[in-house]
Amino acid sequence: MESSKRWMHRTSLLLLLVGAGISLTWGISLERGVRGGVMGFPGIYFGTKCLMQGCDPYQVNQLQRVYQAEGFQISSESVERRQSVSLYVNLPTTSLFVAPLTLLPLAWAQAIWLFLVVGSFLLAALLMWRLGEDDGPGVSLLLTFIVLANCEIIFSGGNTAGLVVGLCVIAVWCLLKERFVFLGIICLASSLAIKPHDVGLIWLYFLLAGRVQRIRALKAGALALALGLIGAMWASHVAPHWVPELRSNLATISAHGGINEPGPTSIGVGSPDMIIDLQTFVSIFRDDSHFYNPVTYAVCGAILLAWLIVLIRSRPSSENALFALVSVTALSMLVTYHRSYDAKLLLLSVPACAILWAEAGTLAWVALVISGMGVLFIGDLPLTILMHFTRHLYSPAAGIAGKIATAVITRPAPLILLVTAIFYLWVYSRRTLTISGNEQT
Repeated sequence: MESSKRWMHRTSLLLLLVGAGISLTWGISLERGVRGGVMGFPGIYFGTKCLMQGCDPYQVNQLQRVYQAEGFQISSESVERRQSVSLYVNLPTTSLFVAPLTLLPLAWAQAIWLFLVVGSFLLAALLMWRLGEDDGPGVSLLLTFIVLANCEIIFSGGNTAGLVVGLCVIAVWCLLKERFVFLGIICLASSLAIKPHDVGLIWLYFLLAGRVQRIRALKAGALALALGLIGAMWASHVAPHWVPELRSNLATISAHGGINEPGPTSIGVGSPDMIIDLQTFVSIFRDDSHFYNPVTYAVCGAILLAWLIVLIRSRPSSENALFALVSVTALSMLVTYHRSYDAKLLLLSVPACAILWAEAGTLAWVALVISGMGVLFIGDLPLTILMHFTRHLYSPAAGIAGKIATAVITRPAPLILLVTAIFYLWVYSRRTLTISGNEQT
């Protein structure tokens, strides 16, 4: 019996490595197949190099001079390409992490960065698989494999989301398992400093999840704040007007025709790494930021308020923590700009779904369907296929029934994220109330 378990464990591990190998191989071929490469890490590299040389990366002309001095040709073949290269929108804290790599040639720096991204992401996935393996080995393997086999875009361009997701998930494992806690605090602080809009609500959970976790969250928050202040002072010394310039760049790429516009005809929702926030779903019904932004904030605000009430009333529990974290992770993807690679944070749903699967019954199957669709519709290959077949489906003249069908078919990611947030919040609330009732009895 024991030997059979070891054989299954090793076979599962091999399958997961095969899934990661698919993403890595395809991602590298994608990088080499795109003229000029995929602008993930190179954009951060040259932006940081600009700061290192004493120029302002948030100004298009100064950043372009760095590209030209390095012999990097900026293609003007598409709006997406031009904006991703010339409009720098990363926080200065990101440059703190990349600065040592700018001392190396781009090819060497990108290879090291890719090693960090793949290594942290793969470790995070394996930790979530192992966390769920005892409760539901088959479910844990299935969900983790789907995620690992659909990370081509992260691995091709070296987007910071890959590192942030890896570090954040590792931090969650460390803090919940009470192992390597110091490492967990550093990982949480680092991911929070690079992408606070990805990790902020996860950090908020630990801040409110009892005294022990609150102390750890405060340490991570203090470290992230220190990194932020150092990055801001560096940027302010080199580029005194970097804050309004960053806001201007963000406004440009988010405006009509920009790469981050959530509207129904945006190039940002017509690509495999499509935007997945709730605005992209609501904009199908009315393409007006004065409509889809308030609707999104109202829906997400109501869910967040309910989540906070349940969290404050509940007692800390490492098992129930997973349900709270999956719910707020899905919610954080909906509030504001995020792309499919950010939602790889749904790796946290692997052990949460496995817990429910072990309890069997109807709820187990509902959890599997919702979690399975969640990791599937943030995957690069499914979204590529979806984009290919639905790119011309939107019709502004369609009636309400047609718009509903269009939104469901062309924007499944924000819809399933919304369902995931609500479902796991319901599970979290239900289990919390059950525990409280049993204690009172």
